Amino acid sequence: MAPRVRRWRETAAVLAAAGLITLGVSAPGVSAAPQPRIDLRVLVVDDGDGPVGAIAAQLRSTGIPYTSVRLDDPNRPTVNAAFLSDTVGGTPRARFQGVVLPDEAPFGAGSAEQTALENYERTYGVPQVDAYTWAHPGVGLDYTSEGGWAGTLDGSPAAVTDAGRAGPFGYLDGAFAFEDNSPSVQESYGYAARPRAGFTSYVDVAVPGGTGRGSLVGEYAHDGRRELVVTFAYNQHQQQFRVLARGIVEWLTQGVHLGFDRNYFAVHVDDVFAPDSRWDTERDCTPGDFDCADGDGAGTTPIRMTAADAQYAAGWQRQHGFTLDMVYNAGSGEEWKAEHGGTDALTTRLLADRAQYRWINHTYTHPYLGCVQDTSTVPWACARNADGTIRWTSRAEISEQIRDNHNWGVARGLPVDRTELVTGEHSGLRTLPQQPEDNPNLARALADNGVDWVASDNSREPQQRPVGSASTVPRHPMNVYYNVGTAEEMADEYNHIYTSRADGGSGVCETNPASTCLDEPLDPATGYASHIVPQEARTALGHALNNDPRPHYAHQSNLAEDRLLYPVMEKVLADYRALFADNTPVENLSQKAIGTELQRRAAWQTALDQGRVTAYRTGSTVTVTAPSGVQVPVSVPEGTRKQLLLGTAAFGTAYAGERSAWTKPELLQSAVTLRLP
Repeated sequence: MAPRVRRWRETAAVLAAAGLITLGVSAPGVSAAPQPRIDLRVLVVDDGDGPVGAIAAQLRSTGIPYTSVRLDDPNRPTVNAAFLSDTVGGTPRARFQGVVLPDEAPFGAGSAEQTALENYERTYGVPQVDAYTWAHPGVGLDYTSEGGWAGTLDGSPAAVTDAGRAGPFGYLDGAFAFEDNSPSVQESYGYAARPRAGFTSYVDVAVPGGTGRGSLVGEYAHDGRRELVVTFAYNQHQQQFRVLARGIVEWLTQGVHLGFDRNYFAVHVDDVFAPDSRWDTERDCTPGDFDCADGDGAGTTPIRMTAADAQYAAGWQRQHGFTLDMVYNAGSGEEWKAEHGGTDALTTRLLADRAQYRWINHTYTHPYLGCVQDTSTVPWACARNADGTIRWTSRAEISEQIRDNHNWGVARGLPVDRTELVTGEHSGLRTLPQQPEDNPNLARALADNGVDWVASDNSREPQQRPVGSASTVPRHPMNVYYNVGTAEEMADEYNHIYTSRADGGSGVCETNPASTCLDEPLDPATGYASHIVPQEARTALGHALNNDPRPHYAHQSNLAEDRLLYPVMEKVLADYRALFADNTPVENLSQKAIGTELQRRAAWQTALDQGRVTAYRTGSTVTVTAPSGVQVPVSVPEGTRKQLLLGTAAFGTAYAGERSAWTKPELLQSAVTLRLP
């Protein structure tokens, strides 16, 4: 069977023949003109609107260098031939491999800048993305009055065409829907129109109230140039853009670019072996917490997994092909066992299935490892010594908590990595407003115990940072609370937080500018399944589709009783697998691997920002130089090989129909050299 043709790469032959086609092939006996050098950098002409900003955000998150020209900047450079191209060592150089524009002609049709840009694209075979434009013959489409449609796309089902699946969107299963998060808000507007000659539709939608289908994304080949025409509005956070973003970038770069893009989803389950306190639906607080008046927790039933819950977790993992990270407190489990007759069926079951999970040290008994807390006031404050200095948890106590928990796990055969740690409540790290700096003893204790990766709360500290010789790994908190075991408890606490005082809530949603209030309280019996699950799954899926490797975290209580975490995870995985083809699996990384990925990205972005990366394509050869020690992310077509000192080797790993990897020069080499197929 003949291989499926990828038309989008063959069009212009990755313009591997760009120099031969546009600069000419010499007659016999005459030296051939040199093939042009195409720099691996994108030009973004920015009008300040969402669509261009969304594509720029995708370029940055992937690690693709780009130059932004703001149209409203009076000091911006003039886009002319000198800005777009020059020569290097006698070789013609195209300074940009692709161009992103707000629409098809932002400088004005026939203007000097627009003409220079179009001549540049034609000469070097450089493609252009029209981030958002209307349907008209100038972009290869009929007017919407000619069998098309214009209007709100909220909730509309769209599809990737056969040409789209054979081309830049081959990583998708084919169908997706536009988001519709609020019936009272218009979220997406677009134009669905019939293609004209030279236009190939990649994504289309059934024409509402009409017949046939209209294009929303497609390629218009004309006048020696190629444009990707997008006829719906979007921003970087909307799911319809996130689904298509990879394909837009691959089309723009012809599948050859710097950067590394994956879809990630990992879930940490904190407090394993320990019990968690329970929300009191009458007091609207958690007895035992210092801010729960008249509630010391005595007589309340804590939430703790059972052996049956553990057995269910192992079976769920096998069924869904997904591994959980068990973040454990062994000492808390030992205390529970001592208080309950000296036996613990939960621990026995989890240890029997130890090899089915990843395990992370969460300290032995989950103490607060920052400043000593003075809970005589709400909110709490850091206790002070007589001289006014902060009282800190000691280095010895922190080390003991880390060491004892690790040793317990090793003695029982847990596959635990001593370089990974999650402190209780992310304590020890700075916590605003009470503790604006790290416990100075934390970094020393981490070093004492060989910890390289310590978890932080992404909602407080989204950027990775050093803690002594260790680095943080920010984690996304899931809106499935640690102190609830049933759906009714979850809905009750959610109502308390997200309803107005007039509706019986705390009113926090009214006073916190980062929050919004529910229109009305959730039904305690159905609110979790009908509202919280789809909303939390949508948030987590958004992270997965944003090249964001940061893990999510919940608690062992969410695997107990009503097992509240499973519906959220199941929806994330089901929705993901309905969108993406088998060649684009979700990546489920360990904490160490996530930390390493974030560290590589930061070093790469610093090198880009400092202008210390040189990357270009000449014919079928890609050359990249970067500072020593900086790993280089590269994405290329299948069949690409890396140049070794002697011979070549297959490059990268397969993902989404391409090959990609973090790489570096080989022995005795100063640059990464790749041979395209």
